[in-house]
Amino acid sequence: MASDVDTAPLVGRAELVQTVRTALLGDVSHGQTAAVFLTGESGVGKTRLLGEIGAQLRDQGALVLTGSCLDIGDASPLHPLLQALRRFDADLSASQARTSSAVRGLLQMFADETAGPDGAGALLERVSRGLHLIAEGRPLVLILDDLQWVDRSTRQLLLYLLAGLGDLQLSVLAAVRAESLQGAHPLRRVLTELRRLRTVRVLDLAPLDRAGTERLAAAVVGRTLSADAADQVWQRSGGNPFVIEELARDLRDGRDGLSETLREIFLARVDALPQHAHAVVHAVATGVEPVQHWMLAQVLRLPEEELIEAARAAVAHRLLVGADDGYRLRHRLVAEVLAHELLPAERSGLHRRYAEALTAAPGELHQARLAHHWRLAGEPARALPAAVAAAQEAERLHGYAEAHRHWSVALQLAGDPGSLAVDRVELLGHAAESAHHCGEHARALALLEELATVQGGEPTCALHIRRARYLAAAGRSALAEEEYQRALVAADCSPRDRATAAAHLAELLLHLGRYADAGQRAREALELAATVEGSATEVVLASAALGFSDAYLEDPDAGLAVMRQALDTAERAGKPEDVACAYLHLAELLTGPLNILEEGVVVARRGAERVAELGLGRTWETRLLAIATNGLFRVGQWAEAEKVVAAALRHRPSGADAVELLLARCRLSVGYGDIEAAGRDLDAVATVLAGGGARHVIPLLTLRAGLAMWEGRHDVARQAVQRGLTESRSDDVTILSALVWHGLRAEAEAHASRTVAVDPTAVRRLRETAERVARKSASAARPVRSVVDGFLALCAAEVSRLDGSDPELWANSVAEWDRRNHPYPAAYSRLRQAEALLARRSRVATAGKLLREAYGVAQGLGAVPLTSEIRELAGRARVPLEEREATNGTPGTAAEPVDDELAALTVREREVLSLVAEGLTNKEIGQRLFISERTIGVHVSHIFDKLQVRTRVQASAIQLRNRRG
Repeated sequence: MASDVDTAPLVGRAELVQTVRTALLGDVSHGQTAAVFLTGESGVGKTRLLGEIGAQLRDQGALVLTGSCLDIGDASPLHPLLQALRRFDADLSASQARTSSAVRGLLQMFADETAGPDGAGALLERVSRGLHLIAEGRPLVLILDDLQWVDRSTRQLLLYLLAGLGDLQLSVLAAVRAESLQGAHPLRRVLTELRRLRTVRVLDLAPLDRAGTERLAAAVVGRTLSADAADQVWQRSGGNPFVIEELARDLRDGRDGLSETLREIFLARVDALPQHAHAVVHAVATGVEPVQHWMLAQVLRLPEEELIEAARAAVAHRLLVGADDGYRLRHRLVAEVLAHELLPAERSGLHRRYAEALTAAPGELHQARLAHHWRLAGEPARALPAAVAAAQEAERLHGYAEAHRHWSVALQLAGDPGSLAVDRVELLGHAAESAHHCGEHARALALLEELATVQGGEPTCALHIRRARYLAAAGRSALAEEEYQRALVAADCSPRDRATAAAHLAELLLHLGRYADAGQRAREALELAATVEGSATEVVLASAALGFSDAYLEDPDAGLAVMRQALDTAERAGKPEDVACAYLHLAELLTGPLNILEEGVVVARRGAERVAELGLGRTWETRLLAIATNGLFRVGQWAEAEKVVAAALRHRPSGADAVELLLARCRLSVGYGDIEAAGRDLDAVATVLAGGGARHVIPLLTLRAGLAMWEGRHDVARQAVQRGLTESRSDDVTILSALVWHGLRAEAEAHASRTVAVDPTAVRRLRETAERVARKSASAARPVRSVVDGFLALCAAEVSRLDGSDPELWANSVAEWDRRNHPYPAAYSRLRQAEALLARRSRVATAGKLLREAYGVAQGLGAVPLTSEIRELAGRARVPLEEREATNGTPGTAAEPVDDELAALTVREREVLSLVAEGLTNKEIGQRLFISERTIGVHVSHIFDKLQVRTRVQASAIQLRNRRG
């Protein structure tokens, strides 16, 4: 049904349209993501721009999916995506059967989704895979209108896809009503974080200027406006395109004078409608858009011909828009104007008819929408079952925020007179748990208090345990501890409840750094669990707390013994999550406080294999492989770490699991000098963390600082470190000491390069933080102190670079890291020690030896930036870096032939070279080894450099010669 909604020209937006098109497609490489968020006031033209840009992107060959978010509080999880897929499927022709099959398969996946151990992350991965099939290699653009009303599940999906975790070339274009982003709106913080990323743009859509206003008004009227009319339109519209068009149409249609307000415009237009058209407009305003034609017929009960004529009149009067999927109001502002024009009885009658129509309709029943209409129809007895069903449906799709809203509605309905007799205790329990899962901690606690007062509520002990769990999640640790204590002494507390409370209390105390108390509670929990059948979960939890407690309190052997016993217990009990948890804690203990890296890597990889057998590959296997990757990186087995992280990322993890792996891969990229890959991973991490994840902030900013220093942007490195010190409240002295080292190194690099002035305030703050870390670590166990002492040694040495580098401090750092078998920081410290010796023109031979040792390690790792800096210093000082260079030219000495020309290559570089010799391109090698084409290019560059060749043919010849040998 045609209308003149979009017949007015798009004025003053040409440059913006081109900017958005370029950002979404022109600047996006294959396999990468981008996003543009348009913000602005109502009526400024956001929806019109979405349509215009979407049409142009389709013309460029992109696959465009378009959906809208709902504002009535009844949206199901992922509603905009489901709507977009249904619209897209409806538009497909018979010749596109393959694409239609992929779309319907994805829609069926939503219908068949069930709760599983992998949780929401598995759903996100399956959605991504489905979109990949639908795209068929084309760029995919997801356009979302009214994003301010987005449900939490869709928000998580966007962050997952924009982080590049879906292996999909995806662009997102979304419109956000600016006035809705007030206070603690969840999207406000997300957009604040996303603004920092290179691939995300947040564009504020301003009203038109005076000239644009006159052009748009003249285009609608069909002639140039008089000076007085133009001035009136400008003054009354404020440059808002929607208001300009409406005022201009009044002028064009010969209405006397201009309306003072939009309310007058639309009320006058509604009054001018025929009777049936008047009813159509109010019915659509009362319904949930889009209102399908068949449903409108059921609600209004008009003969078909009269209904069509009425709808045509409403469209002609610019109050409705007709489309294939139903009718919508011309603009949300129309709904606001019409909101109070019906009597309460009229509104409730329309809602009743909608509910009856939905109930009678064949096919899938939209429970959330049904609950909405029955509730507003004043029928709580009918609305309640639908609200409960909607909550259960949302939980099935892991949409806990939506589930909490529906459980809350159910509670409200259960309290209304005339409602069904229901178990209020059960409703309160579900509402509290869903609030806890979606992070509404205060609401969860309030519901729990109400539950405690209801007759026949949960036993006292169970309530205390539940309240403690909610308080701990809310960060109110002291109160959580008190609740666990109350649970332990409650008269109705069973042995199992006591074991559960003691185990969770031990875990809480461990996180608070009270290691002795944690160990005591853990022992109590283990004693209690020994008397209860099927208590493997409590045993694993308590054993982890006891193991870490003993490790911190100078008895690491005892801690390890406890953790290994917990693993045996979990294996005997056979519950997959307990086995996975035991492996995870054991690997964390070995690679963390105990610093037994080699064994920790073995345990992590063995555990990953075991949990994969148990069907927990996407979550627990991913976490264990992240631990293995970090351990391999620290001991200098970078090529192997690269293989492990590539294998783990094939699971397409989400949330914190994805962050751990991306940070691990980024450490490798920073070390290798792959600036582009490292930056891409950091942006992906920042995208995921925009949805929450404070504990990863310091590692993220530490890596950002390290990357910026290799790029020579020491001011950017300083900003990252200072932000980390300001925003994080972490008590983890290990990651904090690493951050402080990067900060002091950035100041030292700035001083050495003379490109950026040293910031004395930043230096003072960093030194104070280092002293605080030293004091905190003094009470930790020896293994923990050992790692922190290594970073503090680096800090002290970096400070000396600001006023004449002290070679003895660098020698101390070398010794610290050699003792821990961490080759990279040891090689870096050797470089700086040599630099300090050469600056003092003393012990040149020692400096040369240090440089050669550092060079050998850096070459073996493939650490290009470090290798380059060593070469630069050696070149300035005329220090030979190869032993044969040092001996060549010595009288009576002949250079020894090199038996293996490939000796200088790492294991990964040898793998790459063998594939180069087979004639594979970088892209093909990357696909074979499951790493990026860019990273392969870095490896090939290293190979050419080490073999001193310039072409792939020359490198291949050396590979073939050594293979024959």
